[in-house]
Amino acid sequence: MNKNMILAGLALLFAACSNNENDINFNNSNELVPVKVHVTGFSVAQEEFPATRAAQSVGDYSGVKVVTLAFYKGATEVYKHEQVRGALEEGETLGEFNCSLPMGSYTMVVIARGQGDNDGFTLTSPTEAAYTGDHSRETFAYTEAVNITNTSAVDISATLNRIIAKLEVHSSDGRAANVTNVRMTMSAGGKSFNPTSGLATVNTGFANTVPISTAAGVTSNSVSYLFLATDEQNVDVTIETLDSNGAVLFSKTVNNVPFKRNRVTILTGAMYTNDAVSGTFKLETAWLTKEDVAF
Repeated sequence: MNKNMILAGLALLFAACSNNENDINFNNSNELVPVKVHVTGFSVAQEEFPATRAAQSVGDYSGVKVVTLAFYKGATEVYKHEQVRGALEEGETLGEFNCSLPMGSYTMVVIARGQGDNDGFTLTSPTEAAYTGDHSRETFAYTEAVNITNTSAVDISATLNRIIAKLEVHSSDGRAANVTNVRMTMSAGGKSFNPTSGLATVNTGFANTVPISTAAGVTSNSVSYLFLATDEQNVDVTIETLDSNGAVLFSKTVNNVPFKRNRVTILTGAMYTNDAVSGTFKLETAWLTKEDVAF
């Protein structure tokens, strides 16, 4: 398994960034300088994540729905533009930006992420970003100091790293007909993160409830994403099945589940049958040699 798989060819071309509401005049010059940024690819360290090809453009990678480029001068946002797959402006290509900036020193932030219905997301600084809806999503980020000292066009290359951990909860038994949702509650980690460090800015945990799309009698796979406070972190995970009224039909807490950024942790066990409460869950951590741990 290739531990350093790269999604290459993202080719996010940022040339000429102008945001009328945020244009700022600097003492050294008011002349705008064209800026081109090439984001050459995602750094992917695990093939269990849904991206295994050695070269893949952002347009071909279905996990990325939104790409955001922003420039900050200190705490001041100078420019920000967001592209949404399927809702691009006329003439736009996902991953290609055009902008112009006055001469000066900036921090560039690039976020590529997934998106679902009713999701919310905010990027407020190079150190503050958050998912504000019910779910967090697969997230890649890159930050870099950019100094524009003359009027020559600027050309920058960048590689985005996946900065989030993924949890998959697999049932070993078929879904009961009266179960409509699975709730996964993490005791730590969060949905807010620092784009520069890639670490969580909130470590209080959260609950993520997702619908079950499989038919009755078919095994299910439920997914959560979480930002970690450290590169590796143990988190207690409570798994609950819910009926259409939100009543809890099954509950199981798995203690000290190991997570690592840019890795998938898989929990597998019986969730729907009568002996589910006394059943055994298996713990599979895709970032280590695969092993089953009974508890």
